[in-house]
Parts: sequence; structure tokens; C-alpha cells
Amino acid sequence: MSPTRSPSPIVYLPTSVLFFILGWGGLITLMNTTSPTLGPRWLFFFLIVVALTGTALPASAYLNHRFPSNPPAEPSVILRQALWVGIYAATITWLNYGDVLNGTLALILLLGLAIIEGLLRLREHSRWKPRRDKDG
Repeated sequence: MSPTRSPSPIVYLPTSVLFFILGWGGLITLMNTTSPTLGPRWLFFFLIVVALTGTALPASAYLNHRFPSNPPAEPSVILRQALWVGIYAATITWLNYGDVLNGTLALILLLGLAIIEGLLRLREHSRWKPRRDKDG
């Protein structure tokens, strides 16, 4: 593994498959076996986050591997970026359920989450200290 690249996307495959199966399987089970009362409704939003995090994790890992940054993205960063997708989708679903969602609000929410991730990556970049060789 190169020091300027994040790990291969294959490393994230077991986690992605686990989240994918738990999330989508849970959603299918929830939709077919329960009525939309308060508890199952909150479980629905949680399962949306898990399902879409598992779905977005391979893409996040691939993009971070394909377009390396300095410092390289750690596994927690890649998981956080996939988690943003799940949180965004659950929030959009929740706003749509209350008939509050419109295109402008969805775009503002997307931009807000992108700005938060950008600032977190900027903070990680400013705290990064490259390793020094013993010779130099």
C-alpha cells in the first residue's frame, strides 16, 4: 500500500455487505411485517441509514482510493463519508414524510453536509504530520 493512498476498496467489502444485508433485509422485513406506528417508524429511518451506508461504502472507498489525498483518507473517514449518504437519505425521507421537502431544501441540506465534510477534512489535513525518515 502506498503511503499517499487509502486502502483498497476490497478491504471495505465485508463491512459493506454486512450493512447492506442488515439494512435492506431489515427494511424488507419491517415493511412486510409491521404497521407504521411510532417504534417501527423510527426503526425505518435507522434502517435507511444502515442500508444506504452499506450501499455507498464501496463507492466512497473507491473514490478515495482512485483520487488520493494528502493525508490519505483513513478507514474512519471513508466510513464517515458513506454515513453522510445514509444520513442525508434518511433526512430527505423524513422531510418528505412531513410534506416539507422541496428541491431547494434538499440542495441546501446537501451543500451543508458537503461543507461539514470539507471542513472536517481540512481539519485533518492541518493536523497531519508526515513521518520523518531516520536518515533525514
